[in-house]
Amino acid sequence: MLRSMYAGISGMKGFQTKLDVVGNNIANVNTVGFKKGRTTFQDMMSQPVTGASAPTNIRGGINPKQVGTGVQLGTIDNVHTQGNRQTTERPLDLQLEGDGMFVFGTGFDAVDASAAAPTVTTFTTAGIQQNEGISLAYSRAGNMYLDDEGFIVNANGQYLMGFQPTSANDGINNVNSGPINIPAGAESFSIQGDGVVNYIEGGETKIAGQIVLSKFSNPGGLQKTGANMFQTSTNDGQIYSDLNNNNQYDPAADTIFFTPESAGTASIVAGALEMSNVDLSEEFTEMITAQRGFQANTRIITTSDEILQELVNLKR
Repeated sequence: MLRSMYAGISGMKGFQTKLDVVGNNIANVNTVGFKKGRTTFQDMMSQPVTGASAPTNIRGGINPKQVGTGVQLGTIDNVHTQGNRQTTERPLDLQLEGDGMFVFGTGFDAVDASAAAPTVTTFTTAGIQQNEGISLAYSRAGNMYLDDEGFIVNANGQYLMGFQPTSANDGINNVNSGPINIPAGAESFSIQGDGVVNYIEGGETKIAGQIVLSKFSNPGGLQKTGANMFQTSTNDGQIYSDLNNNNQYDPAADTIFFTPESAGTASIVAGALEMSNVDLSEEFTEMITAQRGFQANTRIITTSDEILQELVNLKR
């Protein structure tokens, strides 16, 4: 059979995948915190017709002759560029301006809003390993809400993680971490650029906690899990903060949490949201390219079929 027919089939499969990715991007053009996908291709192994030959005293060298066998899917990248800002003036809408991702957790035991402080967990490397029931996820979507007990949660009910104050009037403890709770008696609250959540109770300003972020040297290595959330993988390059300031990795002390506006981490803008980073004009251009590429590969198959038909008709 003709090699061109199989090359055309591989091209059709590749452009089908590209159209799937482009279609998903366009569908999520207005999704908060969405990161677009990008498809790249690689050529498949080429079959040699003749090999290369080296130059001699009387003749120059000859290049190899190879026939390609088609195309294969190279990568489907998650492009983590900054999305556009949408101002909402809603105090629980939070936008990240810079690097980092919000951290959300589930699986906390005995979360009690009436307690002096929410249940806390030491989120050092060793602390995470000792709390297997706790599940963490990451997102750039900053549309937050208050649940019935006063905890800051996302649209899925996952707790927004933060460093805890030792008490309502003391500073932040940068080891103990957990959900952030705003007491029912709070008259108002505000979220600062460095993630500190203040509230006013009885005319006095108090600290509810400080929102934390996580950083990744390779955010494209995160896995999308749906609902605007990402999970870690073995290739995300999650960065640990050096709490001991000794430039050495210490699993008993170093944490995956960073405070905003520190160590190159994003600042938090309250009253705004980061929207999708999808560019519709770019996506429609890519869609047209994929459509024409698919059509061209179908022509390869029909042309190859006509050649085979001519071969069959040679018998007549």
